[in-house]
Amino acid sequence: MHAGLRITAFAAALAATFGTAYGVGQGVGPVTEDETPAPHEAHTGDSESGHSESPGHSGHESPPAGGLQISENGYTLDLQTLRLTAGRTADLRFAIRGEDGRAVTAFRREHDKELHLIVASRDLNTYRHLHPTRAADGTWSIPVSLPRAGGYRVFADFTPEKKGAENLTLGADLAVSGTYAPQNLPAPNTTAATEGYEVKLGGALRPGAARELKLTVSRGGRPVTDLQPYLGAYGHLVALRSGDLAYLHVHPGGEPGDGSTEPGPDISFTATAPSSGTYRLFLDFKHEGKVHTAAFTVRAGGAVTEEEASEEAPHESSAGHGH
Repeated sequence: MHAGLRITAFAAALAATFGTAYGVGQGVGPVTEDETPAPHEAHTGDSESGHSESPGHSGHESPPAGGLQISENGYTLDLQTLRLTAGRTADLRFAIRGEDGRAVTAFRREHDKELHLIVASRDLNTYRHLHPTRAADGTWSIPVSLPRAGGYRVFADFTPEKKGAENLTLGADLAVSGTYAPQNLPAPNTTAATEGYEVKLGGALRPGAARELKLTVSRGGRPVTDLQPYLGAYGHLVALRSGDLAYLHVHPGGEPGDGSTEPGPDISFTATAPSSGTYRLFLDFKHEGKVHTAAFTVRAGGAVTEEEASEEAPHESSAGHGH
């Protein structure tokens, strides 16, 4: 790794492919940054890039990846904070605009929030899950501090309160100036340590096929069986594809109070990878009043086989979990 290179706000924008539009909010969620994964098992897989490949089975089409566009279905992520300085707290501001150019002020609540804001560094070593505040004029804002210079991607995950409207994830690039030191994507791992907790990942991502991911939480060698609800579930999972940072919609299995979902130690999700490649998974869970984040690097394999395609996919989330 080279010594830190001084990056101006312009240079940091090298990673910015779309330029204008970015997001903000209030109520900061969990933080993951520059953590070294716990001992891991290597996953076999091909590409390190995030470029799409055919799922290989015509009957199981890969779902579209989110977050790659700044505008979709008539809505645009208007990022009003174009750059930040590493290590300094500043307000991040944005709006969601409709086809008429006006800021949208009505959103459907999903996972207990009108909008979820994710900020991740291009190397996927730094991650923020934020919950911004919306003003009456439709402007969202939140104070944020990012630790390292470089390129970041901002994701706004929301559903407009409009008949027939679908959930959208729009993305925009953010430049953070300061001393830049490139970092590698963390190695693949199936065990992650975070603030005294250990989380084990079971299951695998498959291109074009829904599969269950089961995450098991323990502390001090004992299973955690009293997880607290967080965003309408016992865990919230974000998956980002290395290379282009495509955002995967991941569905939680069950919800607190449904009579069948236990508060740990296992948390299940259903996910479908849009392509082969390497992905970074971020699990947020709440215990004893605090939200923690466990991070994993996984590889999605090649084409779906006929045998896999014939298997029954795990059931998706119940009503109320829109994405």
